[in-house]
Amino acid sequence: MSPSSSIRQRRKDARPSELLDAALALFVEKGFAATKSEEVAARAGVSKGTLYLYFPSKEELLKAVIRHTLLADIARGAERLAQEENGPTGELLVELMTDWWVNVYESPSSAIFKLVMTEVRNFPDIGEFYLREVIEPGHQLIGGLVQRGIDRGEFRPVDVDSVVHSIVLPMVMLCLHKHSMGACGFADSHLTHPAEFIRQHLDLILNGLRPGPTATPVL
Repeated sequence: MSPSSSIRQRRKDARPSELLDAALALFVEKGFAATKSEEVAARAGVSKGTLYLYFPSKEELLKAVIRHTLLADIARGAERLAQEENGPTGELLVELMTDWWVNVYESPSSAIFKLVMTEVRNFPDIGEFYLREVIEPGHQLIGGLVQRGIDRGEFRPVDVDSVVHSIVLPMVMLCLHKHSMGACGFADSHLTHPAEFIRQHLDLILNGLRPGPTATPVL
């Protein structure tokens, strides 16, 4: 293969990834509904026909963006969890969630949470996809880790679903803040260090999970 042919082949192979990166950037800048397919193609340096060759609709393009970003992060978390079956569950939870969410926060994928929440009422199919492909696998991954801690006696018996929501929702809010108030220059100084925030948040969660005297429920 000649050097020019090799360059063209690499360009062709990289094209889907370039389209997804261009789509996410434009969806964040303009919103999903306001972004035109030809704008995505132009940003990626390809024709509109090439875009439709890979992604037949704008909705399918957004789904692919979500798969390319958040689903990849969940898959890496699941792989790491499978490799680290031993060791204290609390330590693994802190390490896994910190690495996972700092990676999400510092990448363009952190904008997807805001994007989905602002567009879901007009595009319910995207909401169903997000629930099925992101929320449920992520919930299962974290919930399985919490349940492991309970089964081993490292955590006291708790409602696992509630714990998962308690862990995840503040982290989602961290990403929402970045792409709303933070994007407008009103960033809270306490939220500009995601790793520190996440570790402190998980410390609060874990102190409530560790075995100890039965506490009186707060009503």
